[in-house]
Amino acid sequence: MDAIAAIAALAALAQHTRLEAFRLLVQHEPAGVAAGDLARRLAVPQNTLSAHLAILARAGLVQGNRAQRSIIYRAEMGQLRELTLYLLRDCCGGSQELCAPLIAELTACCPQDNKAKGTCS
Repeated sequence: MDAIAAIAALAALAQHTRLEAFRLLVQHEPAGVAAGDLARRLAVPQNTLSAHLAILARAGLVQGNRAQRSIIYRAEMGQLRELTLYLLRDCCGGSQELCAPLIAELTACCPQDNKAKGTCS
């Protein structure tokens, strides 16, 4: 990931509804959430949510796929990984002892069965 892509992703997440939508989609990986259900859960009108999801999609953070009459949105975990790695690259000047607490906290979010699969939800 380069600086331009990182700025686009961070800008997309720098709004309450978009951040909450993205977090909700991450929690529901890999199944995703239908657009209508996502709007209900966030208590946001569907047309407003559609605009927010378009911004997240342009930043590469979500993807929507049609499933019959619904659009199922999923978080792009690879893009989240790239953004996180971009932000942490050369963490603490390469000092492992300074980065260790951060890495431990990041991996603590995952239940043990998901750690083996390489997913956090």
